[in-house]
Amino acid sequence: MKLIKKVIMSVAAIVLALLIGGNVHASTTNSKEYTPKKLVIAFDPSSNAETMESKAQPFGKLLSKQLGIPVKVVVATNDDTMIEGMGSGKVDCAFLPPEGYVLAHQKYGVKVILQSTRYAYKEPDDQMTHHLVKDFHAQILVRKGSGIKSLKDLRGKKIAVQSSTSTAGWIWPVVALYKHGINIYKDHIQTVQVKGHDQGVMAVYNGSADACFVFQGARNIVKKDAPDVMQKVVPLYTTPAIPDDTVSVRGNMSPAFQKKLINAFQTVAKSKQGHKIIQEVYQQQGYVKANNSDFNKVREYAKIMQKINQSK
Repeated sequence: MKLIKKVIMSVAAIVLALLIGGNVHASTTNSKEYTPKKLVIAFDPSSNAETMESKAQPFGKLLSKQLGIPVKVVVATNDDTMIEGMGSGKVDCAFLPPEGYVLAHQKYGVKVILQSTRYAYKEPDDQMTHHLVKDFHAQILVRKGSGIKSLKDLRGKKIAVQSSTSTAGWIWPVVALYKHGINIYKDHIQTVQVKGHDQGVMAVYNGSADACFVFQGARNIVKKDAPDVMQKVVPLYTTPAIPDDTVSVRGNMSPAFQKKLINAFQTVAKSKQGHKIIQEVYQQQGYVKANNSDFNKVREYAKIMQKINQSK
């Protein structure tokens, strides 16, 4: 009987692995060292999801030239699909947001190799400074003249949000509300998930949402389509600093290839074409080496988020 039970459990594990599209061993940190012959890199659709693939493909070609192997670029549906893709062995490298990285590291032993840098913003109107930083801020935006003047006014309102693993599009703002006595699940707040921070801004701009959770600077993305966005959509609240986004790899990727990949990313980011791509897609300026401990603040917020989720 015990033997039959073990067999059933083993079969179930194999079926689960097949369902998520990978092999059984690819998601374990104890797998044999892996050196890609073809690199699959996933982009996070945090903004301009509809046009991101056309912008990201040239980045893959630049990376391929540096690595000397083919590079396949995929634009994920959301953060969760990138994490599961890395866990199943379908994705080798991904632009994971900080919370996504922490979760992927916990579940599948995913490793961070680089952290993005960007120019800090200042208000009003999301003005970009010349101060280079390794962090960013989330904002809660509302429509000017809406009557929403404080976080407490968000009770009973409709908020456009990102996926549950999005740091700026969910976790940091939700924790901010909680620290101000507002529970996203218990205070009659309606949330609607949108694909991309630009879509969050436009939801408020068009009046289909009362507020949105986005990264600071997201309004700049839609200025071409909505020139008066700075006047119509304004910050209600800006969060404390968030560790910036990551370039993360499968846990069993060989150290030699990780080093090669780090050099390739930094070289491409410094090139004229590469820098233009990462700036347009993610508002990034470059990449610096990163450590797992750089994201301990994210883990603190994750614990608070867990407490909030348990209150449902």
